[in-house]
Amino acid sequence: MNIPFLDLQRQYVQIKTEIDMAIGRVVNKQFFILGEGLALFEKEFALYLGSKYVVGVGSGTDALILALRALGIKKGDEVITQPNSFIATTLAITEIGATPIFVDVDPDSYQIDVILIESKITKKTKAILPVHLYGAPCEINKIMNIAKKHHLFVIEDACQSHGATLNGKMTGTFGDIGTFSFYPGKNLGAYGDGGALCTDNEDIYKKLLKLRNYGQTKKYFHDEIGVNTRLDEIQAAILRVKLKYLDRWNKKRNKVAQKYCEGLKIIKKQKIIEGGISNYHVFTVQAEKRDELIEHLKQKGINTIIHYPTPIHLQKCYEYLGYKIGAFPTTELISSEIISLPIYPELTIPEIEYVIDCLNKA
Repeated sequence: MNIPFLDLQRQYVQIKTEIDMAIGRVVNKQFFILGEGLALFEKEFALYLGSKYVVGVGSGTDALILALRALGIKKGDEVITQPNSFIATTLAITEIGATPIFVDVDPDSYQIDVILIESKITKKTKAILPVHLYGAPCEINKIMNIAKKHHLFVIEDACQSHGATLNGKMTGTFGDIGTFSFYPGKNLGAYGDGGALCTDNEDIYKKLLKLRNYGQTKKYFHDEIGVNTRLDEIQAAILRVKLKYLDRWNKKRNKVAQKYCEGLKIIKKQKIIEGGISNYHVFTVQAEKRDELIEHLKQKGINTIIHYPTPIHLQKCYEYLGYKIGAFPTTELISSEIISLPIYPELTIPEIEYVIDCLNKA
């Protein structure tokens, strides 16, 4: 049996007619940037999230950068985040000249350890940027309380957690701004790069609209030093089709995850916090002899990925920050043992059982 880590072809086959028609309508209309389709997607995604405003942009990374800029965070400011995310979370901070201040993570949930956050707050701290890692909600309510106490902004990296909830509220809608990625492999994925931000603050919303479009509210009149990062009409059309299926797909992912949890009795799995519902963008397990296990599964036709093999603070590009091995022991241990298993709505029962059987025998 051969089980790919992700098989987007299976998804496309199911919605091919709708997708092809949606793309065809855009091509026939010949209006590709900032058109009606994007406006409709922004309204529909805002309604889905329970947020007042959504702004579509070119990628999840751009969403993070624009969020920081919209809140006035600049060179010399500090932003608290975690070292076990995809590097884009931190790249956004350093892109605007701010300094990332890392906090180690909880050994069970893999989310930022809220107990450690306050010890990292200084006079330079302007924001907290937590990640809803692997599609599971972090303890965002507690983070909001800390931020309120210290008068800090909160930007949620919800780039992996489309549709995940904490106590019934969508991730991305707790903080000042929520950011999303529509990279093709995401639960809500485009057919290219794409991203979005959500907010309930009208002033922030208006600023984001300007920043994504050259800093202009009227063509050729530029109020801000903006950039060109706009979710195009073809991607918006694709996302409008897929958004209708997101909850259905997330429920199927949860069923796959439930079978994994029931079948994999011994191996350690990510803990979902109380009140949280993950979208299971990624299903992770930990193994002390990870390389041997990966090779064993590969020989059995099971493809896996490591999210992520090297923590951000130990990446070469951030050597200048001065962090050494041992700076964040929990993050470093997890990164040395973690493996991501295949998980997507189209996985069949025999395939799931085969993965479980191979892991248990290993």
